[in-house]
Amino acid sequence: MVIQVENLIKEFKEIRALDSFNLELKEGEILGLIGPNGSGKSTLLLSILGIYAFEKGKISVFNQELKPNSYDIKRKIGYVPQDLALFEELTVYENIDYFCGLYVRDRKKRKELTEKAIAFVGLEKYKKFVPSKLSGGLARRLNIACGIAHEPTLIFLDEPTVAVDAQSRSFILEGIKELNRQGASIIYTSHYLEEVENLCDRIAIIDQGRNIITGTYEELRDSTITTEIIKITLLEENADILKDLRNLSHVIDVTIKDSEYTVKFDNPKSNVANIVQFLKEKGLTYLKLYTEVPSLNDVFLELTGKELRD
Repeated sequence: MVIQVENLIKEFKEIRALDSFNLELKEGEILGLIGPNGSGKSTLLLSILGIYAFEKGKISVFNQELKPNSYDIKRKIGYVPQDLALFEELTVYENIDYFCGLYVRDRKKRKELTEKAIAFVGLEKYKKFVPSKLSGGLARRLNIACGIAHEPTLIFLDEPTVAVDAQSRSFILEGIKELNRQGASIIYTSHYLEEVENLCDRIAIIDQGRNIITGTYEELRDSTITTEIIKITLLEENADILKDLRNLSHVIDVTIKDSEYTVKFDNPKSNVANIVQFLKEKGLTYLKLYTEVPSLNDVFLELTGKELRD
């Protein structure tokens, strides 16, 4: 196990930021960490990194306790914070070289790693630029390069695609996949849930300092979503179809828009066959019929609620 967090409690005065928190990161996986604002995500990362002391519990990294002087472990870790952590007076090359130098003293090796990191994030044309001269997407890529230049095997990525354009987001996500293919185990936080759904092997949903649930997207969906939505487009209109659909077993709502019927069931499975049989018995021909699969966003709102958070 790369990371194991057991019954972690972290408090800030009267606020319990992490409450008996448990989490595991397996070797070679990308673990998504999602939750509402103030749920404890950043506090968890900083506690694992040893930046925050905690009241109770246990954290092990590479099967060892991470202490302030655990330099052998820290050399294996890369951290890319949500806020840009760059020196404005240094160039792109100098920024990466500096952060790489915190872990690699040999100048020849550091130069090799710095050049490799620059190529990895596609900043070859910008080596002599200072951060203020870079676009938001380029600055994000520089931020990532600074965190991974020393080739860590454990990487923390805290909102690495926030406020960047679609092209930069795609480039960054492909880079994360490549880091994982090269052997890095990754903890990834984001408010872009479609990214997490497509990128991560497992997902942990955090709320109010607790790990509510952890699993693959399919496991989260199957254990949470209790409804199914089926959409139907018929070849011809039928005046009685709305009433007939509403009378089917387990149907809780039927709506129609632009000739497409949306049927919502109170159970999550085995409704398509019943719909097909119903249409056959009625002598109705459909042009399209499909199940609308719940997204990670649906699962997230089901578990954490829909009310706004501060």
